[in-house]
Amino acid sequence: MIEVERRFLVRDDGVLAGQSGDPIVQGYLFAQDGYCVRVRRTHGPDGERGATLTAKGPRSDSMRLEYEVRLPPSVAAEFLRRAPFSLSKTRYALVDAGHLWSVDVFHGDNTGLVVAELELGSPSERVALPAWVGAEVSDDRRYDNENLAQTPWTRWGRATDGP
Repeated sequence: MIEVERRFLVRDDGVLAGQSGDPIVQGYLFAQDGYCVRVRRTHGPDGERGATLTAKGPRSDSMRLEYEVRLPPSVAAEFLRRAPFSLSKTRYALVDAGHLWSVDVFHGDNTGLVVAELELGSPSERVALPAWVGAEVSDDRRYDNENLAQTPWTRWGRATDGP
């Protein structure tokens, strides 16, 4: 499957007030040159929602090859224990102008980073950006989750390098 995704920094996370999100833990078994193999566990208000293993290829023009399979929770837990890099975040789903946005509030060494993602049907699809959306970071590889797991944005250096 080809994933077409655009990412933006969130300028006003007040848009999440009163919303409930799902905690996510992602571990990276492999991440190099735009390729990655990720294990993800998602939790909802009633416990674990699911676990997946995902392989992704390098991004080009907001597109990326992605293949995902479901995992038994015990297998996902074992992979997460062995993953050399991981991150945690809470994902919120927001609908604006008919588009479903995934807004990730990062934790741990990425605390303070809030990124909105929008999956599209094609790279040329036009989208009216909500007022709470800030700078686009789709082409900045530092914001790829596998890179944030290895080099969190709080460690990027000068304040002007981050969001």
